[in-house]
Amino acid sequence: MLKVVLATGNQGKVKELAHLLAKQAIEIVPQSEFDVPDVAETGTTFVENAIIKARHAAKITGLPAIADDSGLEVDALNGAPGVYSARYAEDITQGAITDDDNTNKLLAALINTPDEQRTARFHCVLVYMKHEHDPTPLICHGVWHGTISRQKQGEQGFGYDPIFWQEDLQMSSAQLSREVKNQRSHRGQALDKLVEKLNLASK
Repeated sequence: MLKVVLATGNQGKVKELAHLLAKQAIEIVPQSEFDVPDVAETGTTFVENAIIKARHAAKITGLPAIADDSGLEVDALNGAPGVYSARYAEDITQGAITDDDNTNKLLAALINTPDEQRTARFHCVLVYMKHEHDPTPLICHGVWHGTISRQKQGEQGFGYDPIFWQEDLQMSSAQLSREVKNQRSHRGQALDKLVEKLNLASK
């Protein structure tokens, strides 16, 4: 079984990706098990940040690494919070930033935005690097469309899930079952592409 370090400290992402990869011959080990410190995400795109994180984890652990960089793009905010999604509320929060801090700031920013203009999408870029010097990392991108609701609904998921609304289901992504979310989500889409590329690369 291939052992791969997952370059994130986000436990929500660890659980989601481990579940999605359970059917593959891949053992996902979070970087926390190797005491890998967080690395500064200095990139201006999801791709750049994912590569930075994957290379950092591969260098320290000596294992292949998968890194995820993802975020929420809101049209009415010119694409914000984007690559800053995880730290969107850092300017108004003392101490560690929570999911509630980020979602509350976003809801406040959109308070006067009409419903028809609250379109948004989640992006996920997954990068797989065989080693720190891998010159051709596998890069996969998934996109999940929705709108931003006016209030939080649901207890599943993490991040912006409670305010990411799926109009056709009349549910937020935090109300979806794990199976439905994995079928639809940006992360599920990116991972499907990554598994396909890994399988092709192994043939």
